[in-house]
Amino acid sequence: MHLRRAAAFCAVSVLALAAAAQAATPAKPVNPVKPAPTTALTLGTGGQMPAEEAAVTIEHVDLKVKVIPERKAIEGDATLTLLAKSALPRIVLDLDRDLPISSLTVDGKALPASAWSNPEGRLTITPPAPIAAGARTVVQIRYGGAPHVAEKAPWDGGFVWKTAPTGEPWIATAVQGDGCDLFWPCIDFPTGEPLLVDFYVTVPAPLSAPAGGVLVDIVEKDGWRTFHWRQKSPNTYAIALNVGPYLKLEDTYKSRFGDSFPIEYWYLKSDDPAKAKALFAEFAPTLDFFEAMIGPYPFRSEKLGVVETPHLGMEHQTMNAYGNEYAKDVYGYDWLFQHELSHEWFGNQVTNVDWDDMWIHEGLGSYMQPLYSQWLHGDMEYMARLNSQRGTTLNKFPIVADRVMTEDDVYKPVGGPAGDIYAKGSNIMHTLRATIGDEAFFKSVRTLVYGRPDPKPGNFQPRYATTKEFIRIVNDVTGKDYQWFFDAYFYQAKLPELLQTRDGDDLMLSWKTPSGKAFPMPVEVKVGDKVVTVPMADGAGRIKVGDAVPVIVDPASKVLRRQPYLEEYQAWKKAKDEAAKKADEAKKAEEAKPAKAKP
Repeated sequence: MHLRRAAAFCAVSVLALAAAAQAATPAKPVNPVKPAPTTALTLGTGGQMPAEEAAVTIEHVDLKVKVIPERKAIEGDATLTLLAKSALPRIVLDLDRDLPISSLTVDGKALPASAWSNPEGRLTITPPAPIAAGARTVVQIRYGGAPHVAEKAPWDGGFVWKTAPTGEPWIATAVQGDGCDLFWPCIDFPTGEPLLVDFYVTVPAPLSAPAGGVLVDIVEKDGWRTFHWRQKSPNTYAIALNVGPYLKLEDTYKSRFGDSFPIEYWYLKSDDPAKAKALFAEFAPTLDFFEAMIGPYPFRSEKLGVVETPHLGMEHQTMNAYGNEYAKDVYGYDWLFQHELSHEWFGNQVTNVDWDDMWIHEGLGSYMQPLYSQWLHGDMEYMARLNSQRGTTLNKFPIVADRVMTEDDVYKPVGGPAGDIYAKGSNIMHTLRATIGDEAFFKSVRTLVYGRPDPKPGNFQPRYATTKEFIRIVNDVTGKDYQWFFDAYFYQAKLPELLQTRDGDDLMLSWKTPSGKAFPMPVEVKVGDKVVTVPMADGAGRIKVGDAVPVIVDPASKVLRRQPYLEEYQAWKKAKDEAAKKADEAKKAEEAKPAKAKP
């Protein structure tokens, strides 16, 4: 192993309660009303940002949410401090229309209901006077109702209302795919991150409500418990609710950078403590891997937290959602925990400007699984994970469309790259690493993540990035123009194909790309017991092989390219799966038929 740090000592502690100053009272109850269907605008996230939202920075959010499990309802009170980057005649925010507003004030002045409208989920507010460029304004919105329920979280967004094995409510939000506006008034775009959030979550005692950031205090009164969390620069979907009967494992992580910070895992009190401890034991070595390979954990002034959820998982900054049920696999670590943790770097520290750049989150995040396998156990498991990912790549649509995209544009099965931003993105990073070398690759990635190649605790801030910026970084770091590489892998759907023919004793190689653009990717060939590099400077090359055995093109599998045998396998598997589905449906239909009466 290459690990420098042993797993953190696991000490179980039930969350201590401390009486503190009374938190602000949530909004008055709203009578439950059966909501209308959630609008397409609310269920979308990203895309073309309205000019009024692009002209605003959310400097501070004071968000109070009371969760009422028996009604599956919430009461919200959100106060947003907005900085106008240009003159604004009106304020535009995003909020599900099915959470009706009971009152709204601007700079302390109550507005009549005629001063705002929210027919489709884009809340438009007309202030008493236009807001000048450079001015700050404070908007307070009281709202509530039955929030949208996720049918299959985390693949679709909304609330998850479950019951813990011990009978208590177990509740979570997972809104990455459909947006923050499902439960609080926000700017529902990747660049809509607030600079600071004070998040007050009120739940029935004795339930707990772990969330991102630093726990400021807990106040208990009249059968309710309010948790106050303070979080810096969270992604909009990283502001998340988690409610349940939790216990907590906690320790202090000692970093290779010489400092330390808290780590904690909130798990259901019904869990096997040994399983919870085993997962918690992975925190420290996994952190050390990321800090060694990429750079400092970005949110060390707060914590690294994980909470058990009634859905699979989500990268909620400093309190990642985990629902993998302590699954074990052949690679020796919990892939779900590791993948969501990777997003603290790829997604939370560096955030894509547009959903079209989502490979920055998911491609780099997915590459961390084979990379961690290599760190732990060597090259065999690294290549095995990469090959498994490669087998799921469809290559139907480019992973970067080079246009403004919504989340649906990216993830829809027809028209978007969907899973390829994960699996293909990971294999592209493997090929880039092999092409430019480890030193240049990791320097490029660090520069993308931190905005500088020499990150140390305290010398960087969360940032936004684009695909084009990453290409510029790679070119700057290497001193070469690799646009041809990214044109082939990012901006076209089909993979480059390496054509092979024989001319006497010579092996003839040539690259073919769907776009017809140049692709001067060098290729290694094993001829007998020797490995020779064919430069392929003009996209073609020749090498003398004679009667040598074996002749293996790209013997170390460094280059992602079209492989017809993989396409044949995928076609076979698709047909097999469809046949199995039809057989299952036929069986269910037969079982559903009424039994025939006996004569």
